[in-house]
Amino acid sequence: MGYIRSEARGQQSLFPVSLEELVPGDHFCRVIDAFVSRLNFHDLGFERAEAAETGRPGYDPRDLLKLYLYGYLQQVRSPRRLQAECKRNVEVMWLLGRLAPDHKSIAEFRRLHREAVMEAGAELVRVARKALGDPPSLNVVADRGYSNGAGGGL
Repeated sequence: MGYIRSEARGQQSLFPVSLEELVPGDHFCRVIDAFVSRLNFHDLGFERAEAAETGRPGYDPRDLLKLYLYGYLQQVRSPRRLQAECKRNVEVMWLLGRLAPDHKSIAEFRRLHREAVMEAGAELVRVARKALGDPPSLNVVADRGYSNGAGGGL
């Protein structure tokens, strides 16, 4: 009896058809996506909450915030590691619609929006605790001070 064989790397396939099929309906990426879509970015203090009329288009701060929230919940904080996750992690591909910002854009976003990102992270923890009690994946975030707005590791 032989081993289970893998597909040939050059084999073309129609499965899966979309990223939507790879991310379960109850996955926390969907929670992050819904949470960020309801935030008021002007009130939180995000720059470029509206796209500029001139110059090279930048990344939507909503997308970069989704990336940061995902990273902090997964304990991935380095901009270079977040950049790598965008190219290899199906969950992040789904969350960002296959955007892959470079590490400098990611780091600059964090530098410019430190307070706003902390406030959004604290609000996500409050919402999750209210809905779910005290889920283990949020304990790391809360232990770093996000639940009280202190900011911890941002």
